Amino acid sequence: MIRYASYFIAALLPLLLFRWFAPSAIGEIDFWLLWLLAMVLVSLPVVYAEIALAYRSIDAPIAGMQKLTREADASPFWRSFGWLAALVSIVIAALVISGAAEGIITGLMALDSDPAIPSFAIAAGLMVIAVLLSLLGVAPLPIGLGLMILGLILGVADGLPQIEFAMTGISLSEWGRAVALALVSVGAGTGLYWFGQNLAARQIGSAVAASNSAASNRPAIHRATKSHRASKLVLPIWILQLVVGVIALFISGLSLPPIGQLLYWTGVIFVASYLLHYAAGQLSHKFGVMVSLIVTLVLGLLLVVLIPASWLVGLLVIISTVAVLLLSIFAGWQMKISHLRKSLNFANEGFYNLWRVAIRLIVPLALMLALIGWVLQWLS
Repeated sequence: MIRYASYFIAALLPLLLFRWFAPSAIGEIDFWLLWLLAMVLVSLPVVYAEIALAYRSIDAPIAGMQKLTREADASPFWRSFGWLAALVSIVIAALVISGAAEGIITGLMALDSDPAIPSFAIAAGLMVIAVLLSLLGVAPLPIGLGLMILGLILGVADGLPQIEFAMTGISLSEWGRAVALALVSVGAGTGLYWFGQNLAARQIGSAVAASNSAASNRPAIHRATKSHRASKLVLPIWILQLVVGVIALFISGLSLPPIGQLLYWTGVIFVASYLLHYAAGQLSHKFGVMVSLIVTLVLGLLLVVLIPASWLVGLLVIISTVAVLLLSIFAGWQMKISHLRKSLNFANEGFYNLWRVAIRLIVPLALMLALIGWVLQWLS
């Protein structure tokens, strides 16, 4: 199951987050063209960078960034990416759990079963359940995906929504929403693929070490990862997200029946538990397992109880953009060229040069323009 965690996340993130970032007029052709452009120019280079750093560090994001900054003789400031990535995952979990609380209430009311409990109280209870489920690690992911798909199938059975496509005006605000959707639906900057690849490498390394008692675990992990090409992992993940993103576009206006809503949002809780498992796992590098679980639970409860979902969206945009900006600058300007070239292991030197131009120049510029677009939208 660990080997496929990255693919489960790739399929789930667009389904989880499209509803928060897609435009109200879902048929805006120009928005979806901008989203596709952001997927190519921003998300794809960033996911490559994340996987390259995972291969180079042979460790999870927080521990890996400590190793990489020492190796590159860079400032400890860049290690903040690991902490921001963990925080992004908690914010995503809080956002989808807040949505789950409202969706479950709506589903129950449609079944003439009004819980008469405030939405934030239900969200708090769901957060506690998700943290407990996070102790199961990767196992909740396929369960969550299955429940969400089942709920969506019940909605599709009632008919797909009619979408009228039309071109509208392009603006910086629209670019900001497109970039945010590309980043969060891909999971760029969350460290989730870095973490998933590290788990898979450790599993392989443990198997190798178990079969050879003379080998230590760390060299086994290194041998298991250094021969990989980043493209073998990145391109399938990116293509899967692109396909699921298109599917999410066509079903984003789907109306789910009550049972479908309950199934879908229950699946969301299972998926959120993995995000919390990842965040707690990162924090445990500094605080230990028990304290990290408590910190994750407290942060999650504060977010779902005190901050409205619309504010959580803004918070997610800011933190994820800053995290991706840190990652792109560190990978593009701080890491040694020879180290990244070996980690990416491109078949063609020209592909590496294109990636390097993108991660050093295009990604930071696109992110800064997107932040300006969001600021203009908030001011208006």
